[in-house]
Amino acid sequence: MTETLLLAQDALLPARNQMAISLGAHIILACFGVAMPAMLFVLHQMGVKGDSDALELAKRWSKISGVLFAIGAVSGTILAFEMGLLWPGLMEQFGDVVGLAFTLEGISFFLEAIFLGIYVYGWGRLPTKTHQFLLVPMIISGMSGTFFIMSVNSWMNAPTGFEIVNGQVVNIDPWAAIFNDAVALQYLHMLFAAYMVAAFTMVSVYSVGWLRGKRDRIHRLGILVPLAFAAIVTPIQPIVGHFAGQAIADRQPIKLAAIEGLSMTESEVPIILGGFYDGTEVVNGIEVPIPGLGSFLAQNSFDAEIIGLNDVPAEDQPPVNIVRFSFQIMVGIGTGLALLVTYAGFRWFRHRNTFLDNTWMLRAFALTGVGSIVAMETGWITTEVGRQPWVVHNVLRTEDAVTNGGWVWFTLIGLTIVYIGMFTAGYGVLRSMSKRWAAGETDLESPYGPARIHELVG
Repeated sequence: MTETLLLAQDALLPARNQMAISLGAHIILACFGVAMPAMLFVLHQMGVKGDSDALELAKRWSKISGVLFAIGAVSGTILAFEMGLLWPGLMEQFGDVVGLAFTLEGISFFLEAIFLGIYVYGWGRLPTKTHQFLLVPMIISGMSGTFFIMSVNSWMNAPTGFEIVNGQVVNIDPWAAIFNDAVALQYLHMLFAAYMVAAFTMVSVYSVGWLRGKRDRIHRLGILVPLAFAAIVTPIQPIVGHFAGQAIADRQPIKLAAIEGLSMTESEVPIILGGFYDGTEVVNGIEVPIPGLGSFLAQNSFDAEIIGLNDVPAEDQPPVNIVRFSFQIMVGIGTGLALLVTYAGFRWFRHRNTFLDNTWMLRAFALTGVGSIVAMETGWITTEVGRQPWVVHNVLRTEDAVTNGGWVWFTLIGLTIVYIGMFTAGYGVLRSMSKRWAAGETDLESPYGPARIHELVG
Protein backbone atom coordinates (compact mmCIF):
# COMPACT_ATOMS: atom_id res chain seq x y z
CA MET A 1 0.00 0.00 0.00
CA THR A 2 2.79 2.41 0.92
CA GLU A 3 4.76 1.48 -2.20
CA THR A 4 1.73 2.12 -4.45
CA LEU A 5 1.12 5.49 -2.82
CA LEU A 6 4.77 6.45 -3.32
CA LEU A 7 4.62 5.53 -6.99
CA ALA A 8 1.40 7.53 -7.37
CA GLN A 9 3.00 10.60 -5.82
CA ASP A 10 5.87 10.32 -8.31
CA ALA A 11 3.60 9.91 -11.34
CA LEU A 12 4.31 13.39 -12.71
CA LEU A 13 7.95 12.68 -13.63
CA PRO A 14 7.42 9.39 -15.49
CA ALA A 15 4.25 10.75 -17.13
CA ARG A 16 6.19 13.70 -18.50
CA ASN A 17 9.00 11.44 -19.68
CA GLN A 18 6.57 9.03 -21.30
CA MET A 19 4.85 11.84 -23.21
CA ALA A 20 8.24 13.24 -24.20
CA ILE A 21 9.31 9.89 -25.67
CA SER A 22 5.96 9.31 -27.38
CA LEU A 23 5.66 12.80 -28.84
CA GLY A 24 9.33 13.04 -29.72
CA ALA A 25 9.20 9.80 -31.68
CA HIS A 26 5.80 10.29 -33.28
CA ILE A 27 6.46 13.82 -34.51
CA ILE A 28 9.38 12.61 -36.65
CA LEU A 29 7.19 10.02 -38.35
CA ALA A 30 4.35 12.52 -38.74
CA CYS A 31 6.66 14.83 -40.71
CA PHE A 32 7.01 12.23 -43.44
CA GLY A 33 3.26 11.67 -43.55
CA VAL A 34 2.75 15.41 -44.04
CA ALA A 35 5.50 16.18 -46.56
CA MET A 36 6.19 13.02 -48.57
CA PRO A 37 2.96 13.12 -50.65
CA ALA A 38 3.93 16.50 -52.14
CA MET A 39 7.41 15.27 -53.06
CA LEU A 40 5.89 12.11 -54.50
CA PHE A 41 3.52 14.22 -56.59
CA VAL A 42 6.45 16.10 -58.16
CA LEU A 43 8.32 12.88 -58.93
CA HIS A 44 5.18 11.23 -60.30
CA GLN A 45 4.51 14.24 -62.52
CA MET A 46 8.05 14.02 -63.89
CA GLY A 47 7.42 10.35 -64.55
CA VAL A 48 4.17 11.06 -66.37
CA LYS A 49 6.15 13.34 -68.67
CA GLY A 50 8.49 10.49 -69.56
CA ASP A 51 11.15 10.46 -66.83
CA SER A 52 11.42 6.76 -65.96
CA ASP A 53 13.99 7.37 -63.21
CA ALA A 54 11.68 9.82 -61.46
CA LEU A 55 8.84 7.33 -61.68
CA GLU A 56 11.03 4.58 -60.24
CA LEU A 57 12.05 6.85 -57.39
CA ALA A 58 8.40 7.71 -56.72
CA LYS A 59 7.61 3.99 -56.53
CA ARG A 60 10.41 3.45 -54.04
CA TRP A 61 9.41 6.41 -51.91
CA SER A 62 5.80 5.28 -51.87
CA LYS A 63 6.87 2.01 -50.27
CA ILE A 64 9.05 3.89 -47.78
CA SER A 65 6.06 6.10 -46.97
CA GLY A 66 3.96 3.01 -46.34
CA VAL A 67 6.46 1.65 -43.82
CA LEU A 68 6.83 4.97 -41.99
CA PHE A 69 3.08 5.55 -42.00
CA ALA A 70 2.47 2.13 -40.44
CA ILE A 71 4.91 2.86 -37.60
CA GLY A 72 3.39 6.32 -37.22
CA ALA A 73 -0.07 4.83 -36.94
CA VAL A 74 1.06 2.71 -34.00
CA SER A 75 2.79 5.59 -32.23
CA GLY A 76 -0.18 7.87 -32.87
CA THR A 77 -2.57 5.32 -31.38
CA ILE A 78 -0.37 5.10 -28.30
CA LEU A 79 -0.55 8.87 -27.93
CA ALA A 80 -4.32 8.86 -28.17
CA PHE A 81 -4.55 6.44 -25.24
CA GLU A 82 -1.92 8.33 -23.26
CA MET A 83 -3.89 11.57 -23.36
CA GLY A 84 -6.67 9.96 -21.35
CA LEU A 85 -4.62 7.59 -19.21
CA LEU A 86 -1.81 9.92 -18.19
CA TRP A 87 -3.66 13.24 -18.11
CA PRO A 88 -7.22 12.60 -16.87
CA GLY A 89 -7.33 16.01 -15.19
CA LEU A 90 -6.96 17.64 -18.61
CA MET A 91 -9.34 15.45 -20.57
CA GLU A 92 -12.06 15.29 -17.90
CA GLN A 93 -12.28 19.07 -17.70
CA PHE A 94 -11.50 20.09 -21.27
CA GLY A 95 -12.29 17.02 -23.37
CA ASP A 96 -15.40 18.71 -24.76
CA VAL A 97 -13.37 21.78 -25.66
CA VAL A 98 -10.65 20.03 -27.69
CA GLY A 99 -12.55 16.86 -28.62
CA LEU A 100 -13.71 18.20 -31.99
CA ALA A 101 -10.15 19.02 -33.02
CA PHE A 102 -8.97 15.52 -32.09
CA THR A 103 -11.88 14.02 -34.05
CA LEU A 104 -11.14 16.04 -37.19
CA GLU A 105 -7.46 15.17 -36.93
CA GLY A 106 -8.41 11.49 -36.71
CA ILE A 107 -10.59 11.77 -39.81
CA SER A 108 -7.70 13.41 -41.68
CA PHE A 109 -5.40 10.60 -40.61
CA PHE A 110 -7.77 7.86 -41.78
CA LEU A 111 -8.34 9.58 -45.12
CA GLU A 112 -4.62 9.80 -45.74
CA ALA A 113 -4.18 6.16 -44.71
CA ILE A 114 -6.87 5.04 -47.18
CA PHE A 115 -5.45 6.95 -50.12
CA LEU A 116 -1.88 5.97 -49.28
CA GLY A 117 -2.86 2.31 -49.26
CA ILE A 118 -4.53 2.63 -52.66
CA TYR A 119 -1.57 4.60 -54.04
CA VAL A 120 1.05 2.09 -52.89
CA TYR A 121 -0.97 -0.85 -54.21
CA GLY A 122 -2.00 0.99 -57.38
CA TRP A 123 1.30 0.80 -59.24
CA GLY A 124 0.58 -0.87 -62.58
CA ARG A 125 -3.07 -1.33 -61.66
CA LEU A 126 -4.57 2.15 -62.02
CA PRO A 127 -4.70 4.65 -64.90
CA THR A 128 -1.72 7.03 -64.76
CA LYS A 129 -3.60 10.23 -63.93
CA THR A 130 -5.91 8.53 -61.44
CA HIS A 131 -2.94 7.02 -59.70
CA GLN A 132 -1.06 10.34 -59.52
CA PHE A 133 -4.01 12.34 -58.25
CA LEU A 134 -4.52 9.97 -55.34
CA LEU A 135 -1.69 12.05 -53.87
CA VAL A 136 -3.82 15.21 -53.82
CA PRO A 137 -6.17 14.12 -50.99
CA MET A 138 -3.11 12.80 -49.17
CA ILE A 139 -1.48 16.24 -49.34
CA ILE A 140 -4.69 17.91 -48.17
CA SER A 141 -5.24 15.38 -45.38
CA GLY A 142 -1.67 15.80 -44.14
CA MET A 143 -2.05 19.57 -44.01
CA SER A 144 -5.48 19.46 -42.38
CA GLY A 145 -4.41 16.86 -39.82
CA THR A 146 -1.45 19.04 -38.90
CA PHE A 147 -3.74 22.04 -38.50
CA PHE A 148 -6.19 20.30 -36.19
CA ILE A 149 -3.56 18.73 -33.94
CA MET A 150 -1.66 22.02 -33.79
CA SER A 151 -4.89 23.77 -32.86
CA VAL A 152 -4.94 21.69 -29.67
CA ASN A 153 -1.37 22.55 -28.78
CA SER A 154 -1.83 26.24 -29.60
CA TRP A 155 -5.02 26.20 -27.49
CA MET A 156 -2.91 25.03 -24.55
CA ASN A 157 -0.78 28.14 -25.07
CA ALA A 158 -3.72 30.49 -25.75
CA PRO A 159 -6.80 28.85 -24.18
CA THR A 160 -10.20 30.06 -25.34
CA GLY A 161 -13.61 28.67 -26.26
CA PHE A 162 -14.87 28.11 -22.70
CA GLU A 163 -15.60 29.78 -19.39
CA ILE A 164 -15.04 28.54 -15.85
CA VAL A 165 -17.96 29.21 -13.51
CA ASN A 166 -17.86 27.90 -9.93
CA GLY A 167 -15.02 25.58 -10.92
CA GLN A 168 -16.95 24.10 -13.86
CA VAL A 169 -16.09 24.43 -17.56
CA VAL A 170 -19.14 25.93 -19.28
CA ASN A 171 -20.15 27.84 -22.43
CA ILE A 172 -17.97 25.58 -24.56
CA ASP A 173 -17.24 26.63 -28.16
CA PRO A 174 -15.03 24.00 -29.86
CA TRP A 175 -14.64 26.09 -33.01
CA ALA A 176 -13.33 29.04 -31.00
CA ALA A 177 -10.87 26.66 -29.37
CA ILE A 178 -9.70 25.40 -32.77
CA PHE A 179 -9.29 28.89 -34.25
CA ASN A 180 -7.54 30.35 -31.22
CA ASP A 181 -5.21 33.33 -31.45
CA ALA A 182 -2.02 31.24 -31.55
CA VAL A 183 -2.99 28.60 -34.11
CA ALA A 184 -2.01 30.34 -37.36
CA LEU A 185 1.65 30.91 -36.53
CA GLN A 186 2.11 27.62 -34.69
CA TYR A 187 0.55 25.74 -37.59
CA LEU A 188 2.77 27.37 -40.20
CA HIS A 189 5.85 26.87 -38.03
CA MET A 190 5.12 23.15 -37.66
CA LEU A 191 4.08 22.68 -41.29
CA PHE A 192 7.35 24.16 -42.53
CA ALA A 193 9.27 22.12 -39.95
CA ALA A 194 7.62 18.94 -41.26
CA TYR A 195 8.69 19.72 -44.82
CA MET A 196 12.20 20.56 -43.64
CA VAL A 197 12.57 17.28 -41.71
CA ALA A 198 11.26 15.09 -44.51
CA ALA A 199 13.11 16.94 -47.26
CA PHE A 200 16.46 17.22 -45.49
CA THR A 201 16.31 13.59 -44.35
CA MET A 202 15.92 12.41 -47.94
CA VAL A 203 18.65 14.83 -49.06
CA SER A 204 21.02 13.48 -46.42
CA VAL A 205 20.36 9.82 -47.27
CA TYR A 206 21.02 10.28 -50.98
CA SER A 207 23.98 12.60 -50.34
CA VAL A 208 25.64 9.84 -48.32
CA GLY A 209 25.00 7.47 -51.21
CA TRP A 210 26.48 9.96 -53.66
CA LEU A 211 29.60 10.39 -51.50
CA ARG A 212 29.97 6.60 -51.46
CA GLY A 213 30.07 6.47 -55.24
CA LYS A 214 26.43 5.79 -56.12
CA ARG A 215 26.31 8.54 -58.72
CA ASP A 216 23.35 7.50 -60.82
CA ARG A 217 20.43 9.64 -61.82
CA ILE A 218 18.11 8.22 -59.15
CA HIS A 219 20.51 9.44 -56.46
CA ARG A 220 20.76 12.80 -58.21
CA LEU A 221 16.96 13.15 -58.18
CA GLY A 222 16.91 11.91 -54.59
CA ILE A 223 19.01 14.93 -53.67
CA LEU A 224 17.63 17.62 -55.97
CA VAL A 225 13.86 17.11 -55.60
CA PRO A 226 13.68 17.24 -51.78
CA LEU A 227 16.37 19.95 -51.77
CA ALA A 228 14.04 22.12 -53.87
CA PHE A 229 11.34 21.76 -51.21
CA ALA A 230 13.85 22.52 -48.45
CA ALA A 231 15.10 25.56 -50.34
CA ILE A 232 11.56 26.97 -50.47
CA VAL A 233 10.49 26.51 -46.85
CA THR A 234 13.78 26.87 -44.94
CA PRO A 235 14.36 30.61 -45.59
CA ILE A 236 10.71 31.34 -44.69
CA GLN A 237 10.84 29.42 -41.41
CA PRO A 238 12.90 32.03 -39.48
CA ILE A 239 10.42 34.72 -40.51
CA VAL A 240 7.50 32.69 -39.18
CA GLY A 241 9.52 31.91 -36.07
CA HIS A 242 10.22 35.60 -35.51
CA PHE A 243 6.53 36.48 -35.53
CA ALA A 244 5.78 33.46 -33.32
CA GLY A 245 8.38 34.75 -30.87
CA GLN A 246 6.74 38.16 -30.79
CA ALA A 247 3.41 36.47 -30.07
CA ILE A 248 5.06 34.70 -27.12
CA ALA A 249 6.12 38.09 -25.76
CA ASP A 250 2.44 39.10 -25.65
CA ARG A 251 0.81 35.84 -24.51
CA GLN A 252 3.50 34.04 -22.51
CA PRO A 253 6.00 36.65 -21.30
CA ILE A 254 7.51 34.31 -18.71
CA LYS A 255 8.38 31.81 -21.45
CA LEU A 256 10.18 34.63 -23.26
CA ALA A 257 11.95 35.59 -20.01
CA ALA A 258 13.17 31.99 -19.72
CA ILE A 259 14.39 32.04 -23.33
CA GLU A 260 16.34 35.22 -22.62
CA GLY A 261 17.45 34.22 -19.11
CA LEU A 262 16.04 37.49 -17.80
CA SER A 263 15.35 37.60 -14.05
CA MET A 264 14.23 41.23 -13.68
CA THR A 265 11.97 43.29 -15.93
CA GLU A 266 14.25 45.43 -18.09
CA SER A 267 14.41 47.67 -21.13
CA GLU A 268 17.05 47.52 -23.88
CA VAL A 269 17.49 43.79 -23.33
CA PRO A 270 20.51 42.31 -25.16
CA ILE A 271 20.86 38.91 -26.82
CA ILE A 272 23.26 36.60 -24.97
CA LEU A 273 24.44 33.46 -26.74
CA GLY A 274 25.22 30.41 -24.65
CA GLY A 275 26.02 30.77 -20.97
CA PHE A 276 24.24 29.41 -17.93
CA TYR A 277 21.42 30.99 -15.94
CA ASP A 278 22.44 30.91 -12.27
CA GLY A 279 19.15 32.13 -10.83
CA THR A 280 19.82 35.84 -11.24
CA GLU A 281 21.62 36.27 -14.56
CA VAL A 282 23.26 34.48 -17.47
CA VAL A 283 26.94 33.85 -16.81
CA ASN A 284 29.73 32.89 -19.24
CA GLY A 285 27.60 33.85 -22.24
CA ILE A 286 28.54 35.93 -25.30
CA GLU A 287 26.58 39.15 -25.72
CA VAL A 288 25.72 40.16 -29.27
CA PRO A 289 27.19 43.68 -29.68
CA ILE A 290 23.91 45.31 -30.69
CA PRO A 291 22.33 47.13 -27.72
CA GLY A 292 18.68 46.26 -27.15
CA LEU A 293 18.57 43.56 -29.83
CA GLY A 294 16.48 41.27 -27.60
CA SER A 295 13.94 44.04 -27.03
CA PHE A 296 13.80 44.77 -30.75
CA LEU A 297 13.22 41.14 -31.74
CA ALA A 298 10.43 40.84 -29.17
CA GLN A 299 8.70 44.20 -29.54
CA ASN A 300 10.17 45.94 -32.65
CA SER A 301 11.79 48.55 -30.42
CA PHE A 302 15.36 48.61 -29.10
CA ASP A 303 14.26 50.12 -25.78
CA ALA A 304 11.11 48.00 -25.27
CA GLU A 305 10.48 46.57 -21.82
CA ILE A 306 10.68 42.79 -21.40
CA ILE A 307 8.98 41.07 -18.45
CA GLY A 308 11.37 39.23 -16.13
CA LEU A 309 11.03 35.85 -14.41
CA ASN A 310 10.71 37.43 -10.98
CA ASP A 311 7.40 39.01 -11.97
CA VAL A 312 5.81 35.68 -11.05
CA PRO A 313 6.42 33.37 -8.05
CA ALA A 314 9.20 30.81 -8.36
CA GLU A 315 6.66 27.98 -8.59
CA ASP A 316 5.24 29.58 -11.76
CA GLN A 317 8.61 29.76 -13.55
CA PRO A 318 9.75 27.16 -16.10
CA PRO A 319 13.19 25.48 -15.90
CA VAL A 320 15.17 28.29 -17.48
CA ASN A 321 18.31 26.57 -18.76
CA ILE A 322 16.39 23.80 -20.54
CA VAL A 323 14.28 26.39 -22.34
CA ARG A 324 17.28 28.62 -23.18
CA PHE A 325 19.48 25.81 -24.47
CA SER A 326 16.73 24.21 -26.56
CA PHE A 327 15.75 27.54 -28.10
CA GLN A 328 19.31 28.48 -28.98
CA ILE A 329 20.01 25.06 -30.48
CA MET A 330 16.87 25.36 -32.62
CA VAL A 331 17.78 28.84 -33.83
CA GLY A 332 21.42 27.93 -34.41
CA ILE A 333 20.65 24.86 -36.51
CA GLY A 334 17.83 26.65 -38.36
CA THR A 335 20.17 29.50 -39.24
CA GLY A 336 22.79 27.06 -40.47
CA LEU A 337 20.26 25.23 -42.66
CA ALA A 338 19.01 28.53 -44.11
CA LEU A 339 22.57 29.58 -44.98
CA LEU A 340 23.27 26.19 -46.52
CA VAL A 341 20.25 26.22 -48.84
CA THR A 342 21.03 29.82 -49.78
CA TYR A 343 24.54 28.79 -50.79
CA ALA A 344 23.13 25.75 -52.63
CA GLY A 345 20.75 28.04 -54.52
CA PHE A 346 23.58 30.29 -55.70
CA ARG A 347 25.65 27.28 -56.67
CA TRP A 348 22.75 25.75 -58.59
CA PHE A 349 22.28 28.84 -60.76
CA ARG A 350 26.03 29.25 -61.42
CA HIS A 351 27.23 25.63 -61.63
CA ARG A 352 24.17 23.58 -62.48
CA ASN A 353 25.99 20.91 -64.46
CA THR A 354 28.60 20.40 -61.72
CA PHE A 355 26.34 21.15 -58.78
CA LEU A 356 27.05 17.87 -56.99
CA ASP A 357 30.80 17.99 -57.50
CA ASN A 358 31.33 19.98 -54.30
CA THR A 359 32.32 17.38 -51.69
CA TRP A 360 32.08 19.76 -48.72
CA MET A 361 28.56 20.80 -49.70
CA LEU A 362 27.54 17.14 -49.94
CA ARG A 363 29.04 16.46 -46.53
CA ALA A 364 26.98 19.32 -45.16
CA PHE A 365 23.90 17.89 -46.89
CA ALA A 366 24.62 14.54 -45.19
CA LEU A 367 24.21 16.21 -41.79
CA THR A 368 20.99 18.08 -42.58
CA GLY A 369 18.63 15.19 -41.80
CA VAL A 370 19.83 14.81 -38.23
CA GLY A 371 20.17 18.58 -37.90
CA SER A 372 16.59 19.28 -38.96
CA ILE A 373 15.24 16.63 -36.59
CA VAL A 374 17.23 18.07 -33.67
CA ALA A 375 16.02 21.58 -34.53
CA MET A 376 12.40 20.42 -34.57
CA GLU A 377 12.71 18.46 -31.33
CA THR A 378 14.39 21.36 -29.50
CA GLY A 379 11.70 23.67 -30.83
CA TRP A 380 9.09 21.44 -29.23
CA ILE A 381 11.06 21.35 -25.98
CA THR A 382 11.06 25.15 -25.99
CA THR A 383 7.31 25.23 -26.54
CA GLU A 384 6.31 22.59 -24.01
CA VAL A 385 8.87 23.06 -21.23
CA GLY A 386 8.57 26.83 -21.58
CA ARG A 387 4.85 26.60 -20.77
CA GLN A 388 5.47 24.79 -17.50
CA PRO A 389 4.15 24.55 -14.82
CA TRP A 390 0.96 24.87 -16.89
CA VAL A 391 -0.54 22.26 -19.17
CA VAL A 392 -3.20 24.85 -20.13
CA HIS A 393 -1.56 28.25 -19.77
CA ASN A 394 -2.65 30.06 -16.60
CA VAL A 395 -5.66 27.71 -16.29
CA LEU A 396 -4.56 24.17 -15.34
CA ARG A 397 -1.28 23.09 -13.80
CA THR A 398 0.45 20.01 -15.14
CA GLU A 399 0.62 18.46 -11.68
CA ASP A 400 -3.18 18.81 -11.39
CA ALA A 401 -3.77 17.13 -14.74
CA VAL A 402 -1.62 14.03 -14.24
CA THR A 403 -2.96 10.63 -13.17
CA ASN A 404 -2.61 9.47 -9.59
CA GLY A 405 -2.05 5.87 -10.68
CA GLY A 406 0.91 3.90 -9.37
CA TRP A 407 1.73 2.22 -12.67
CA VAL A 408 3.32 4.99 -14.74
CA TRP A 409 6.94 3.97 -14.12
CA PHE A 410 6.09 0.53 -15.47
CA THR A 411 4.37 1.88 -18.59
CA LEU A 412 7.32 4.21 -19.17
CA ILE A 413 9.73 1.27 -19.16
CA GLY A 414 7.41 -0.83 -21.31
CA LEU A 415 6.84 2.00 -23.78
CA THR A 416 10.57 2.63 -24.12
CA ILE A 417 11.14 -1.02 -24.96
CA VAL A 418 8.28 -0.97 -27.48
CA TYR A 419 9.60 2.12 -29.23
CA ILE A 420 13.15 0.77 -29.39
CA GLY A 421 11.83 -2.46 -30.89
CA MET A 422 9.48 -0.68 -33.28
CA PHE A 423 12.10 1.71 -34.63
CA THR A 424 14.71 -1.05 -34.86
CA ALA A 425 12.31 -3.19 -36.88
CA GLY A 426 11.38 -0.23 -39.07
CA TYR A 427 15.03 0.52 -39.74
CA GLY A 428 15.61 -3.13 -40.58
CA VAL A 429 12.79 -3.13 -43.12
CA LEU A 430 14.00 0.08 -44.77
CA ARG A 431 17.58 -1.16 -44.81
CA SER A 432 16.50 -4.41 -46.44
CA MET A 433 14.56 -2.50 -49.08
CA SER A 434 17.56 -0.27 -49.76
CA LYS A 435 19.89 -3.26 -50.23
CA ARG A 436 17.48 -4.95 -52.62
CA TRP A 437 17.16 -1.78 -54.70
CA ALA A 438 20.95 -1.44 -54.75
CA ALA A 439 21.16 -5.04 -55.95
CA GLY A 440 19.00 -4.20 -58.95
CA GLU A 441 15.51 -5.22 -57.80
CA THR A 442 13.18 -2.54 -59.11
CA ASP A 443 9.80 -3.93 -58.11
CA LEU A 444 9.74 -5.25 -54.57
CA GLU A 445 6.87 -7.68 -54.20
CA SER A 446 4.04 -6.79 -51.86
CA PRO A 447 3.49 -9.50 -49.24
CA TYR A 448 -0.29 -9.05 -49.62
CA GLY A 449 -0.68 -8.90 -53.40
CA PRO A 450 -2.82 -11.46 -55.28
CA ALA A 451 0.19 -13.29 -56.70
CA ARG A 452 1.77 -13.74 -53.28
CA ILE A 453 -1.50 -14.85 -51.69
CA HIS A 454 -2.03 -17.39 -54.50
CA GLU A 455 1.49 -18.70 -53.92
CA LEU A 456 0.89 -19.07 -50.18
CA VAL A 457 -2.45 -20.86 -50.44
CA GLY A 458 -1.99 -22.87 -53.46
